[in-house]
Amino acid sequence: MPLRLPDRLPAIDLLKKENIFVMDSTRAHAQDIRPLRIVVLNLMPLKITTETDLVRLLSNTPLQLEIIFMKLKSHTPKNTPIEHMMMFYKDFDLLRDQKFDGMIITGAPVETMPFEDVAYWDEITQIFTWAHTHVTSTLYICWAAQAGLYYNYGIPKYDLPKKMFGVFRQKPTDKQLPIFRGFDDYFMMPHSRHTELHLADIANNPNLTLIAESVESGVSIVMARSGREFYITGHLEYAPDTLDKEYKRDMGKRTDVEMPINYYLDDNPENGPLVTWRAHANLLFSNWINYYVYQETPYNIEDIG
Repeated sequence: MPLRLPDRLPAIDLLKKENIFVMDSTRAHAQDIRPLRIVVLNLMPLKITTETDLVRLLSNTPLQLEIIFMKLKSHTPKNTPIEHMMMFYKDFDLLRDQKFDGMIITGAPVETMPFEDVAYWDEITQIFTWAHTHVTSTLYICWAAQAGLYYNYGIPKYDLPKKMFGVFRQKPTDKQLPIFRGFDDYFMMPHSRHTELHLADIANNPNLTLIAESVESGVSIVMARSGREFYITGHLEYAPDTLDKEYKRDMGKRTDVEMPINYYLDDNPENGPLVTWRAHANLLFSNWINYYVYQETPYNIEDIG
């Protein structure tokens, strides 16, 4: 089944070239189906790139999904045309009275700042609280995972001596969980961050369950409220060339930039990336939609909460 996207969203044409079936809102209205409503709070600087990455993963399901993009009123993006934001994004204030089957909150380039110093902290914490009663299941990614765990459960973040940058092997702690259905014993996940969570803090909180971890990159995925919240410290949604673009962007501009680990073929940037995470990325997003959104959400969306 196709994804239902806003008319003229750039991701539509990009994904059609990959033979991914998407439809715009005009065509979707002709289908007598209640689509699952997924709201995306996109905090990444390059909005269109992140939209396409997430929509690509959400398309791998037989269910019809309606994707709505949320933005913060207290923050104006610098790297995305204002026309794009006005056409495809809605302020939280306009969506707060609505309910959604699923939500995705992305990372943001503010991780080295104390949470309370982030300009939009007050607004985003309102959204964290709102999601408890207005969303069936929420995925928090990278900085959003750290921010959500801090606000909802008091889990601190810690500075790393150097950037966690590369693709690292992760191990599910309980392969019987539906989120890991079809997974191998290990899976790979890209990481790009300057801060981390500590395992002891997660283990000492009875409301949290560590469900994936890595010897190299540490805490990987944390689950709360029986799957109504997932906190993912890496970037399974990343396209094959994202770490390469970050590496080339920062070379010569920062003193702490090292080549991403386990990423380039034979550790040679000239050879390009060796993609090792896309199959499990598709599987995790499909399992989330199926087992934690579709099978848990009520048919009457107003019953959520």
